[in-house]
Amino acid sequence: MTEFIVPLIAAAAVDAERVGPKAANLAALAHAGLPTPGGFCLSADAYRAQIATLGLEPMVRHFAAADVVEERRLAVEIRLALYEQPIAPQILAPLLAAWRSVRKTSEGPSAVRSSALIEDRKGGNFAGQFESFLGIDDEAALLTAVRACWAALWTTTARRGMANHARSPADTAMAVLIQPLVDARASGGGLSETASGGMLISATWGLGSAIAQGEVVPDRIVLSRQGFLRTVDAGRKRHRESCGHGAGAMPQAVPNELVSAPCLDAAQAVTLGRMMRKAEAVVGGPVEVEWALDHLGFKLLQARPLIVEPITVRDEIWRKHPGLSGHPAGVGWGAGRAVVVNCECELTRVAPGDVLVTRIASPALSHVLPRVAG
Repeated sequence: MTEFIVPLIAAAAVDAERVGPKAANLAALAHAGLPTPGGFCLSADAYRAQIATLGLEPMVRHFAAADVVEERRLAVEIRLALYEQPIAPQILAPLLAAWRSVRKTSEGPSAVRSSALIEDRKGGNFAGQFESFLGIDDEAALLTAVRACWAALWTTTARRGMANHARSPADTAMAVLIQPLVDARASGGGLSETASGGMLISATWGLGSAIAQGEVVPDRIVLSRQGFLRTVDAGRKRHRESCGHGAGAMPQAVPNELVSAPCLDAAQAVTLGRMMRKAEAVVGGPVEVEWALDHLGFKLLQARPLIVEPITVRDEIWRKHPGLSGHPAGVGWGAGRAVVVNCECELTRVAPGDVLVTRIASPALSHVLPRVAG
């Protein structure tokens, strides 16, 4: 371990102020005996050192006092410098040495993911607002991905998300998580506690990015809080995302017999439920997890605190409403003008108080969701 490189097996890897909550939570899961991909983190100190090496500190300090127009100009300049300029030698040497060491024990490609100091915290997870890169298999791609993760702290999407939580990129830093890429047979997410008192797992074939982008209807698996399987609603998974080795996730057609077949059997679902309950003990409360299943078993890719809101039903008539099927985006009651959005370009039609109906699942929604009624 060096000043900038923190292996996830190291005791220091659970320090969220050094490696970001995403990496720190993963390290804590691994230390508790839960399966993760391993790897290492390029610490937030490396980001700060790069800022200093590039002479960007005056612009970062000025950003806090700038008006909206000046903020935009400074953010663009800082972002471009972080993305385009070479990595400082004192960071580059240990970064490449650590990556080569990981490659010796894992022959496959790597995943490079942001681990900002502000994400995956209770009350502000910033999911999908930074960067992740899959299929990194050469040093040039690694360095480009690291620089892009640093620069992601200054994108318009990230700055708007931070502004919604009264935060600024000038007051935080970006660590970068670098891990072996799991050769996933199936992937998905999970909630260790739902408003109805159970646990929920979503699953699809291949990489979980197909769920995040709204490209498939995933399986929906419900377990009791005690870990007993309740229901399995198979989704419609007509394609799977697989690693493109340098080209990110690549779509592949799913055989017809697997389109509506559950990705997990009963025993696997119960096993994953037990892992989520153990992750609760590590994180200190309900968790939202991302997971992948390869030929060796499950790997937990992420665990973030989950705020569980109680179900509120205001109208007795609603209790008698015919049951609805689908995948709700949240729990609660909302009323307003329904706006159907089929493309990101239509999001400008959504006004405060509207009810959003869409198949889109992307970071672009982060600007709209705080304004809608449901």
